[in-house]
Amino acid sequence: MMLAKPKRVKKLARPTRDKFELEEFANTLTEVLEDKVELRLTVWKREDPVRGKVVKMDGNTKLIHIENFTETIKVPFLDILFAQILKAQLI
Repeated sequence: MMLAKPKRVKKLARPTRDKFELEEFANTLTEVLEDKVELRLTVWKREDPVRGKVVKMDGNTKLIHIENFTETIKVPFLDILFAQILKAQLI
């Protein structure tokens, strides 16, 4: 009795971005870190956006540390698809 070979499952490839887009993300993250303002990140393979303040950008591990109300989330820089600075509204 011969067993059928299992079919190979294709992994989803991380979206590729050019140098300009990566530089824009880096500039946005640096600005947010310096100004201590909140931002929202759309991250690859994550359903909900990540929202919080950047507390650390680790160059060795290429992880961005985002602190929200209850926890610190570590997001790989290359997994960031979109970054939006959230402006505080003055009343």
